[in-house]
Order: sequence, then C-alpha cells, then structure tokens
Amino acid sequence: MVNTELIPIPAFSDNYIWMVRKNGHAIVVDPGQSDPVIAVLDKHELVLDAILLTHHHADHVGGVLALQQRTGAAVYGPATETLPACDHALVEGDTFHLPEVGLSLRVLDIPGHTAGHIAYHGQYAEGKPLVFCGDTLFAAGCGRIFEGTPPQMFNSLGKLRALPLDTLVCCGHEYTLANLRWALEVEPDNAALHRLWESATQLRKEGVPTLPSTIAAEHETNPFFRTSQATVSNSASRYAGKQLNSAVAVFASLREWKNNFK
Repeated sequence: MVNTELIPIPAFSDNYIWMVRKNGHAIVVDPGQSDPVIAVLDKHELVLDAILLTHHHADHVGGVLALQQRTGAAVYGPATETLPACDHALVEGDTFHLPEVGLSLRVLDIPGHTAGHIAYHGQYAEGKPLVFCGDTLFAAGCGRIFEGTPPQMFNSLGKLRALPLDTLVCCGHEYTLANLRWALEVEPDNAALHRLWESATQLRKEGVPTLPSTIAAEHETNPFFRTSQATVSNSASRYAGKQLNSAVAVFASLREWKNNFK
C-alpha cells in the first residue's frame, strides 16, 4: 500500500500541474503541457484516471487532448467555459469521488480571473483538506481580473478565505517571491511576511516549490485576504490617493497596485 502523494509538476517557466497519486493511479489538475505529466506517469508506471480543469487559459489546458488520447482519462471542468475536452461539466455544489486516489471533491464557482473559473475543495490522505484554485488565489497574491469585476473576485476570494485554516492551497503558478515583494510594500511591518520571505527565498534557491501554501498562511500574509486590517486598508488608501470605505474598494485598489508593481 502506497501513501497518497500530492506532487507539483513544473511546466513552462512558472506553472505547476498538480498530481495526486496512490497505488499506481493518478489524477492531474490543469495540465498546460502533456510532456511533463507523461514523464511522471512513465517513470512511476501510473494509470491516469482523471484530468481536472479550473479554467480555460491555454497554459492550464494545452496538454489535455494529448493526455486524454494517450490515457483515456476522464476530463472534469467548468460548465460555462470552452475547453478542449470535458466529460463532466461542473458548477458550484457539484461533488464527486475519485476512489483510485482517495479524493472526494466539491466544486466552488470562483469567477474573476475568468468568467467561469472553478475550484476543487476536498479531502485526501486521511482527511487532509486541500483546494485546487487555479489562478484565483496565489501565495501572498491573487489572479489578475481578466473576465470579471473586482466585486466578483473579492467574493470568490471570500469563498476560499472561509475554508478550513489547514487547507492546502494548490495554485497554478510559482509567483510567491514576486507577490511577497509587493506584499512587503503593503505591510512592511508584518513579521509573518518577513518570515515567509526568508523561507520562500531559501526554497527557491534550492529549486524547491514554495507551494502548497495554507489558508492559515494566507490569512497572515496575503493582502487580498487582509482587506479589513488597518495596515492594509491604510496602504491601499494611500495608493488610491483617497480614503477607501469598503473592503471591495480596498481590494480593487490593491489589485490595481499589484498590476502596476514592478
């Protein structure tokens, strides 16, 4: 019997394709490329049972057809987005079980980055919680708003913010250091941010992923989770050049700031 493993497979320059594997079976999330996944499948002699998609961007779906053709894996994805393949079209509240790898998942609608973006939240490995959140939530950051509005993205992050604190955050990109550089501008006196900067910097020097994060860590370090904190709202108001009187307005200012941050 092999324990369940959660593996971030690097792709492109900074993507992660998440894999869960157990007892010779595997599922993957957001395979923007097929070759890195095939390499892991072949190395460990794994059967790919399912492909989970969070949104339609090419760097998250580009490897789907090649993987499905090679393995016959079932594809799960957002019902309202155009995808290369989708055998199971999902909306918020849907639940499903992937018994071969011991995953039970429920779907959250989290629009903003794209109009139909979804997340998968559930349990693996003796009840450990995790969420595959694509490009909506990152360590110390969040996705750009391409197809939604600031209120939509704020509400989507609120759904993720409400998950159990020990939930592993499995997001789509290695953006942690870039996000932390900006977050330290927002909250220069946040001790948790400085600790995370030191640990993440060391991990990247060693070529090790900084992910997964946890919901607890995001509560401590992610400005987009901390819009009600005076340190964050005051910084966002200074950037906007006016007093911001709502959490959504603070969020929108933070998102614009991060868009323009070099």
